[in-house]
Amino acid sequence: MIDDSSDDTSTPARANRLTYADAGVSIDAGNELVDRIGPAARSTRRPGVMGGIGGFGGLFDVAAAGYDNPLLVAATDGVGTKQRIAFDSGRLSGVGVDLVAMCVNDLLCQGAEPLFFLDYLATGKLDPEHGAAIVESVADGCLQAGCALLGGETAEMPGMYAGQDFDLAGFAVGAVDRDAVLPKPTKAGDVLLGLTSSGPHSNGYSMIRRIVGDTGLSWDAAAPFALSKSLGEALLQPTRIYVKQVLPALRDAPVAALAHITGGGLTENIPRVLPEDVRAEIDLSAWTPPPVFGWLNENSGAGSAEMLRTFNCGVGLVLACPEDAAAVVTQLLSDAGETVIPVGRLAPVGDDGERVVYTGALFG
Repeated sequence: MIDDSSDDTSTPARANRLTYADAGVSIDAGNELVDRIGPAARSTRRPGVMGGIGGFGGLFDVAAAGYDNPLLVAATDGVGTKQRIAFDSGRLSGVGVDLVAMCVNDLLCQGAEPLFFLDYLATGKLDPEHGAAIVESVADGCLQAGCALLGGETAEMPGMYAGQDFDLAGFAVGAVDRDAVLPKPTKAGDVLLGLTSSGPHSNGYSMIRRIVGDTGLSWDAAAPFALSKSLGEALLQPTRIYVKQVLPALRDAPVAALAHITGGGLTENIPRVLPEDVRAEIDLSAWTPPPVFGWLNENSGAGSAEMLRTFNCGVGLVLACPEDAAAVVTQLLSDAGETVIPVGRLAPVGDDGERVVYTGALFG
């Protein structure tokens, strides 16, 4: 029994008792959200998951996932300012896919299979409907990646966020056999293959929002580069998740390295998986960037160099493999539904020290 009475007279009595809800935090709303997202979380169960959501931690049995001598690989990320467009346009159902994609695609670059994911949602005022839409989209991303939504945290923090503004972050854990860790050694003459992106994915959105602001267009206006969609809808196209298409190619062909093309674009991300004495030579005429990138370039005046170090420009993942394996890798990826672009090859670093060199034109 809890005794709420008190004979402490050291402080003035309040006319009304203050509750947590009075301070802006609703425990009931949090409980309602947990109830609503339960089915979505359970839909992502996979071998290795132990127990369910709601505990103080999530349990996962790596041996049950089929690994005998694995290394665990972890990655964390957020959605960034793309979520501002989602909030302002009222389109929350895709940002969770972005969150998962940014993490699991990074795991893939180490050769790892994503096993489980945890999310963190912070908001000024928790709306169970909005929260459920966000977490259900996280579960959608987990299903696309083949990993379990093992748990998460929702924080209602009035005073830290205005109204229903929110921030979304998460992390993924994967496993890879010790002899399959990427990147492996690459050399001059190896081929670079690109996989197409769905748009800007989740990078460069501070610049995108600035460009949209300068044009004066609303999120409900028809997108100039995709007239069948509103501007908000077109710019919120979720990040592609490459896991299920690429993992079989890693197991069945000699792929040496993968680069996830995120912030920094092709220019900054490809060198992360190359030896210091090797550079990438990219042929920009090998593909046509989706129209959104031409529109962003035209309305910003950024130019190709800035675009290539800010956005993926239509190539979301780059694979390096020996030249004599390129046909096999291409066939495996094509059979999995990917559009494969031979974007270039590796060469010795020149006297200029450049790690990525471009030929051709990005925009015709």
